[in-house]
Amino acid sequence: MDLDAFSDVHAPQWKRLDALAAQRSLSGAEADELLRLYQSTSGHLSLVLSVAQEGALSASLSGTLARARTRFTGAKSNAFADLARFFAISLPAAFYRLRWLTLSVGAAFTVLALLFGVWAGGNPEVLAALGGDLRLKQLVEHDFVDYYSNNPAASFASQVWTHNAWIAAMCVALGITGVFVPYIIFSNAQGVGITGGVMFAYDRGDVFFSYILPHGLMELTAVFIAAAAGLRIFYAWVRPGPHSRLDALAMEGRALVTVAVGLVFVLLASGLVEGFVTPSGLPVWAKVSIGALVLAAYWTYTLVLGGRAYRAGERGDLDADDAGAVAVAS
Repeated sequence: MDLDAFSDVHAPQWKRLDALAAQRSLSGAEADELLRLYQSTSGHLSLVLSVAQEGALSASLSGTLARARTRFTGAKSNAFADLARFFAISLPAAFYRLRWLTLSVGAAFTVLALLFGVWAGGNPEVLAALGGDLRLKQLVEHDFVDYYSNNPAASFASQVWTHNAWIAAMCVALGITGVFVPYIIFSNAQGVGITGGVMFAYDRGDVFFSYILPHGLMELTAVFIAAAAGLRIFYAWVRPGPHSRLDALAMEGRALVTVAVGLVFVLLASGLVEGFVTPSGLPVWAKVSIGALVLAAYWTYTLVLGGRAYRAGERGDLDADDAGAVAVAS
């Protein structure tokens, strides 16, 4: 076969295929033409390879076919479009799914913290066991407040952010155990409750809330969200519903890892408040108002964007093409 003559005859078809593959959008007729040209050009490439295994013509045809193939098999989406979809649809939908469980975890935490606070602050024996009068006075008069200003604000905010993001990621990753999440909630409620109880026992309750509330409103909510995500993963393992146990776990895991990624940004906001607002010289009402505004922004984002995405069928999981098919268990 004369490759030069063969190329002269079919070059217009190959150029047309290349042009269609490069177009940003195709009409129905153009899509049909693209498919027909792709099929015929594949046959041309086979003929060329039967004559010359390697050559400029075969390489050129292979490249043209590869570009055309992406038009009907699906090219990778634009990174900016993926980011926009994540923040506008996937993340708020995943947060929205957890809204009631988040509130339930928060209620359980609050009750536990109150019980520990009343127990610690109202029992002299407990206060004595915690370190005695001198040590506790050091805590309530210096250590509690100094904790927020011992390090430069930027460094402290970064430290708090990474620590809390790690806890949130562990809640999601180890939620399947069914043990880690209750342990984290219990231990944090115990710590906050006992500290609050000691502060109130020494008439420093106002200081306790003025330093906890500005950043704690969002920070603790983020912990509740992560805990809720971990519990949902555990529930999917225990009660997989119509899917196999592994498929149910995979679906929940993919959707709720979205939460872990999103909480990195939520905790960045609370970390900035803790580093720059909590120890600042602003009036208490101003500091608490800033913390409340951050929390309100989160719930507005979740309920408005998340509610809209959830009602449209989004759950925070990957697209069907990326997630793959799942089998329904019999």
